[in-house]
Amino acid sequence: MYGKSIRLRRLFPDPKRKLFSVPLDHSVSMGPIDGLEELAPVVRELEDGGVDLVIVTKGAVREVAPVLRPEVRLGIHVSASTSLGSTANRKVLVGSAEEAVGLGADLLSVQVNFGVPEEPEMLRDLGIAADQCRALGLPLLCMAYVKKADGGSPDDLRHAARAAADTGADIVKTSYPGSKEEFARLCRTTPVPVLIGGGVRTDEEEGFLAVVRDSLAAGGAGVCIGRNLFQRAPLGPLVRRLAATLHGTA
Repeated sequence: MYGKSIRLRRLFPDPKRKLFSVPLDHSVSMGPIDGLEELAPVVRELEDGGVDLVIVTKGAVREVAPVLRPEVRLGIHVSASTSLGSTANRKVLVGSAEEAVGLGADLLSVQVNFGVPEEPEMLRDLGIAADQCRALGLPLLCMAYVKKADGGSPDDLRHAARAAADTGADIVKTSYPGSKEEFARLCRTTPVPVLIGGGVRTDEEEGFLAVVRDSLAAGGAGVCIGRNLFQRAPLGPLVRRLAATLHGTA
């Protein structure tokens, strides 16, 4: 238990400092999309801007390790499916907590898509990952998504976040439910830190930053935002603005 507590304190060293995390695992599910043609340059720009944690696939560690700075934490994402198949929403485990620790991970990441026929199998995988992480003292992040046409109601998102936490996740990433009041309610009913995801890239940068600020004011523990960052050029200015907001230096 001490190992997990120590690693969680490294991720959340001060209540006033929120976690700035960036997932870079999209290439398995979506291919080498814009912004992820090469990982190392993206990681360098994120580090220069003040990111706390980058989350990559286990194979991508080969590209990230040479440029990863000591103060930046590493997450390994072990859920996978591809858009090439007919069951893209069904994520399966392709790695373990033990393997992630061997790669230098500070955190394990898995994904559960709620509201699809394969949800029970993904919940089972989340439970397996939670047991592995508990044995090794490794924090577990669950990316909890509701796969409905409208992205899920606030009630759906609150249910998914709580289910992820109660199945063993130490941190939950989920979608923003549309208002500060609903997100505050979600945070109150989820007994672990909650991060918001960025979703599909938007051109409205100020509106995007306003959502981040509202989420923090509502009790959010930080962000786990990918495409709304790495698909922007230049990347640096928005990364620095986000870091200042999340770290309380704005």
